Amino acid sequence: MAFLTDRKRATGWGAAKSGTEHFWAMKKSSVALLILIPFFVFTFGGILGSSFEEVQAYYARPFPAIIAALTLIVGFKHFNDGFQVLVEDYVHGIWEKILILGMTCISYGAAAVGVFAIAKMAL
Repeated sequence: MAFLTDRKRATGWGAAKSGTEHFWAMKKSSVALLILIPFFVFTFGGILGSSFEEVQAYYARPFPAIIAALTLIVGFKHFNDGFQVLVEDYVHGIWEKILILGMTCISYGAAAVGVFAIAKMAL
């Protein structure tokens, strides 16, 4: 190992050993949101301002419920990945791990609450 150059040791590792995978995950979620957000706006916008009973009946149909749930899940996952990049770039030490763990719990928790609310309304 002593005869390897620094470049040879670093080849194939990338900046943080997972930068390319993280980059492509962000790109895929961006494209998914690019498709989902217009669907969500048009499905949610049509029922905006209606009574609770009308909204409940509307989200009992599978298409609006699935679009809303997918938008929540992909949106919060994309938010969490973006926040992780921000923290990794600007925060170091123990606070980096604390912030990433905390925001992961918050974003997954918020997505779970949103999906639960849609499922409860739809069923």
